[in-house]
Amino acid sequence: MSRSTHAQSADGQLYICPMHPEIRRESPGRCPICGMHLEPLIPGSDNESEQREYQLMLRRFWSSLPITLLVLVIALGPLRAMPAGVRDWSELLLATVVVFGSAWPFHLWGLSSIRQRNPNMWTLIALGINMAYWYSFAAVLAPGAFPDALRVDGGLPLYFEAATVICTLTLLGQVLELRARATTGNAIRSLLQLAPATAMRVDAQGASVEVDLADIVIGDRLRVRPGDRIPVDGFVASGMSAVDESMITGEPMPVDKALGDAVVGGTLNTTGTLDISATGVGADTVLSRVIGMVAAAQRSKAPLQRLADRVAGVFVLAVVAVSVATFLVWGWFGPQPSWALGLVNAVAVLIIACPCALGLATPMSVMVGTGLGASRGVLFKDATAMERMRLVDTIVVDKTGTLTQGRPTVQQVLPERGHTGDEVLTLAATANGASEHPLARAVLEAARDRNLLVGQAQDFSAIPGLGVTVTLDASTILVGSRDLMDREHVTVARDVVTLATAGTMVYVAKDSHLIGAIVLTDAVKESTPAAVAALHADGVHVVMATGDAEGPASAIAALVGLDAFHARVKPEDKLQIVRDLQSRGRFVAMAGDGINDAPALAQADVGVAMGTGTDTAIAAAAVTLVKGDLRGLAAAMAISRATVRNMRQNLGFAFGYNAIGIPVAAGALYPLFGVLLSPAIAAAAMSLSSVSVVVNSLRLRRAAA
Repeated sequence: MSRSTHAQSADGQLYICPMHPEIRRESPGRCPICGMHLEPLIPGSDNESEQREYQLMLRRFWSSLPITLLVLVIALGPLRAMPAGVRDWSELLLATVVVFGSAWPFHLWGLSSIRQRNPNMWTLIALGINMAYWYSFAAVLAPGAFPDALRVDGGLPLYFEAATVICTLTLLGQVLELRARATTGNAIRSLLQLAPATAMRVDAQGASVEVDLADIVIGDRLRVRPGDRIPVDGFVASGMSAVDESMITGEPMPVDKALGDAVVGGTLNTTGTLDISATGVGADTVLSRVIGMVAAAQRSKAPLQRLADRVAGVFVLAVVAVSVATFLVWGWFGPQPSWALGLVNAVAVLIIACPCALGLATPMSVMVGTGLGASRGVLFKDATAMERMRLVDTIVVDKTGTLTQGRPTVQQVLPERGHTGDEVLTLAATANGASEHPLARAVLEAARDRNLLVGQAQDFSAIPGLGVTVTLDASTILVGSRDLMDREHVTVARDVVTLATAGTMVYVAKDSHLIGAIVLTDAVKESTPAAVAALHADGVHVVMATGDAEGPASAIAALVGLDAFHARVKPEDKLQIVRDLQSRGRFVAMAGDGINDAPALAQADVGVAMGTGTDTAIAAAAVTLVKGDLRGLAAAMAISRATVRNMRQNLGFAFGYNAIGIPVAAGALYPLFGVLLSPAIAAAAMSLSSVSVVVNSLRLRRAAA
């Protein structure tokens, strides 16, 4: 089967190689390139395929272990004193059970690697096992066919114990690897469990019936009772409740939901019953996109992996060449029995050089790192983003929704002489009753909080970019900007104008006379000052680029301690700001949450989207902060540094291990110390190297804490 993407299977699941994402299959199995276990494209909450593979390999290991121990006792222990013929045939029969029973998959994977012309770790393991086994098999069946130079004390040495030990230790390595890899998917499985398996669909008569989540389609009306999780994305069609959205926002306080408010699948309904209309189902929900991002990041290759891939491409062939050379050099120039020693050392070279540690070095670090990030609300789109994040020295941030809450609120009401604050706010709320503008909603919310009686206006007219005008009790009410007041010849006092530097000013006039002004501000998130301080501690320069006016932008910059700010910028201006910083040698991350941030997010060396922002921003970014909290940037940089450090440790260990192990296995120490490496010991060293890489990768969870 070629390296192409296959059509998706009927159950919607594909299986993919974690080291070679181009390999995709409709059922579990092994990668034809590297021989690794194929994993689900999106890990399921039941984890069935991984568990089956793990349990099968565990049974193979336990079935081979007692037989291998018995072979060792016969070959090296007290049972060695039994008659030679009985001993040799006993070893042959027992070794056959292990080599072609418990370890049968190794032969298939090794043969597949040769057929695919992709030599890998299974090529070396299969060659080593078969060389040791078939040499020993021939020595038992036809001892007279061998030259006297191979004989020791009148008999031919057998290496059945080496073949069985290699098989058993390799099986143990597979068990440990599969178990470790299964744990890296816990973050995804915990996210999957947030979505309920069923939902209550409401029919035209208002009756509800329980259906599978997969049967929900866009437009369905669903009933969510208190204590239930919302099944899909949608909006409230009827009812009122408080919804716990902490899984998305990280905020512990439930959010009030009423008619028309958006809800996210997987969040928890706490108080009242809601009927919602589905707008996002299946892979189109926020939760599914988060899961997909984590899974894709875990499968992706880091730039450091390219070095390992280039080396692995020629490594196996080089090892085979070294093994052949070892056999010939020992046979021609070694001490007696030279050819027997040559065979032993050649097998040891094949086994100890198995590149499984090299292959696991960066994928294991990436998987653990992305899982750690997901648990902390940081989603890396791919391994490249994870590796590059540590290099960031300048971060450009949007203001609204990034530094601030993204929701304007009434900060102050400033009545003119002869008028009251309640009068100003009541008139403003009445005029904005039909407006959808965020500032209008903030005014209406402030009026409701004060229990003010909002009237019904007539002749509503919205003036784009300026404000609104209405008729109320035969009077003309104007609510809007200073430009609207100037256009309608309404005099604004100078001392009121100066207050505009602290926030957005909305002026209220009645019959061409100013009766007051309302100051609206977008409050800074409580976490923002601490987040900026943490970034400064990491040596990161923080710059704000906002479309807001100079006054509010300056006030925010001073409040949170930014290094620089740019006000009244358009999307193309943000893009140019990022380019200018890059031209000065800065490694730039852009953090934003809106569609207007998408160009700059794509241009930046690392784009960072707020998870509470728009889909467009998230799609353009390489990193998403699920909680919409800038503190996640410091966490992302810490995870990036720890993960890359872990990758380098793993690669250094893998390369160093082979640089030392191969010469020792070839017999380099024999002339000086008389030391030779048994194939069985080589197999133990090979397994230990892989386990060490896995353990070091799992240690990353504590190292980045």
